[in-house]
Amino acid sequence: MISPFSKKVIEIIQKIPAGKVATYGQIAILAGNNKAARQISRILHSSSEKYDLPWHRVINSQGRISMKPCEGFEMQKAMLVSEGIQIISDKIDLAKYQWNNM
Repeated sequence: MISPFSKKVIEIIQKIPAGKVATYGQIAILAGNNKAARQISRILHSSSEKYDLPWHRVINSQGRISMKPCEGFEMQKAMLVSEGIQIISDKIDLAKYQWNNM
C-alpha cells in the first residue's frame, strides 16, 4: 500500500510538463514535508516505472542532474535536451526551466 505522502509526490511529479524541471526540495514542499527531499529520490526510484513518472524532469536544487555518469546521467540529460532544455556545463538554468506549479 502506498502512503498518502508518496501518493501526493507521485501526483505532483506526473504534473511536471515537458520542457520544465522541478527540484527534489520543491516537490517535497508541495507534498507537505519541506524536509523530505531525499525521500523524493526514493519514491522516484521505486515508483517511476510503475506509475510512468517523468523522472527525468526532477533535478537537484543547484540545477544539476543528481545521477552519476554511467548510472543514468547521460539518459536523463538526453531526455531533458530532447524536450528543449538547455544544459550548459552540466547545469540547467532554474530561472528559465523550473516548473512554476502555481
